[in-house]
Amino acid sequence: MAADALIEIREVSKTYGAGETAVHALRGVSLRVHAGDYVAVMGSSGSGKSTLMNILGCLDVPSRGEYWLDGTNVARLSEDQQALVRGRKIGFVFQSFNLIPRTSALANVELPLTYAELRRAERRARARRALELVGLADREDHRPNQLSGGQQQRVAIARALATGPRILLADEPTGNLDAHSTDEVLGLFDALNAEGRTVVVITHEDEVAQRARRLVQVSDGRIVADEVTR
Repeated sequence: MAADALIEIREVSKTYGAGETAVHALRGVSLRVHAGDYVAVMGSSGSGKSTLMNILGCLDVPSRGEYWLDGTNVARLSEDQQALVRGRKIGFVFQSFNLIPRTSALANVELPLTYAELRRAERRARARRALELVGLADREDHRPNQLSGGQQQRVAIARALATGPRILLADEPTGNLDAHSTDEVLGLFDALNAEGRTVVVITHEDEVAQRARRLVQVSDGRIVADEVTR
């Protein structure tokens, strides 16, 4: 792995099925992401960007190739080892907020910390700090149905940040938001990146991609463009 890379995938391919019905989702993809990068990955439906996200997030493994994450070749790890790396290194944000409906914002943010063998007081303190970071310290007792879409996504971002991950990996994070909420969430990503957080956003929206500092375009399972945008 290159010494200055936080993420490096080398000639990664992913094939589902076999023979004539095989689907080649990724075809020899190589990508390097440095600590502190803000990268948007764009592509149409079926381009391979979601498969790429799943591999970057240790939710799937390559059929061929290597994936190095923070110095570890995660493609060679067992499922349990990958889950451990995923929980420590990566915070996920999804298009659907995936909040538990009948629990408070604070409890939702605290949830991933229950697997970290922390005392309840420490879990609660970390969750409160994460909510403060996303500007929702005064909403900790609110349930999801008492929050706007943008606020729900910010709770989801707080939950992703609560474990202290090095990477924030977001999959279509503004897909269910109106224009105002989209701007709020993207402003939060800007601020997190400015503080040094590595942000990778999977999107098909130009508005979202334009906020990143680097644009990677995927088509037919290949990276067809990779450019610094600002």
